[in-house]
Amino acid sequence: MNLLQYLPGNSILHRLNPVAKLAAAFLLGICAIVSQSVIFTTLLIVLLLGICFACGLGKRALGLTRNLLVLGGMMFILQLFFVRSGDPMLSAGGFTLITQDGLSSAVLLGLRIIATMLPLMLLFAITEMNDLCGALVKRLHVPYRYAFIVTTAFRFVPLFTAEFHDIEDAQKARGVEYDGGLIKKLKLSVPLFVPLLMSSLKKVDSGAMSAQLRGFNLRTVSSGYREYPFTAADIGCILLSVLMIAAAAMI
Repeated sequence: MNLLQYLPGNSILHRLNPVAKLAAAFLLGICAIVSQSVIFTTLLIVLLLGICFACGLGKRALGLTRNLLVLGGMMFILQLFFVRSGDPMLSAGGFTLITQDGLSSAVLLGLRIIATMLPLMLLFAITEMNDLCGALVKRLHVPYRYAFIVTTAFRFVPLFTAEFHDIEDAQKARGVEYDGGLIKKLKLSVPLFVPLLMSSLKKVDSGAMSAQLRGFNLRTVSSGYREYPFTAADIGCILLSVLMIAAAAMI
């Protein structure tokens, strides 16, 4: 499952202006960081998952949440034992292992990781990179060179991921066994980066040649034929995100 791949659809979120979707994702990430309430952050995650299901991205959102739980669990453990303030909750031999502030801080940090990543996944799943690049140039007047660099970087992530799995499958067909612990899998994955790097360099070279043949250096704001007007739905989406930040700060 490619978490950064665009999923075509006709939902209201698909029809929003790409700049509005980018701003909303950024503001919702700020909302998750600003929030100091476990309950509010949990409700934010539930809201984001509900939006993903409404857009037909429920399975992908649950997959991302499951993957983020691993990272969140690691940060939970670190935060749990490194925060020493608050009333002791668990002690051993006169040494305080877990404090009340440490537990609440660890839970909040784990939830923040999920709440900040879900809007980004949703952004890439409902926005074509060509539209995002065009909207950045047309509406925000970002130089085409920089908009192209940003969107191309995200566009190549799914390609490199798929190619990495193809190389891994080729190694399995040659008898390499990837069954085992995490350390063994990491050791076996290191040799895969060499052919992946060579393939990436070929793609970059062919992509650069293709861009030059299409007049990359001649692109300006007026070169694109599509317009990306803001509608009431776009303004409402941004205002709702701002109100959520205010609510998170107040709570």
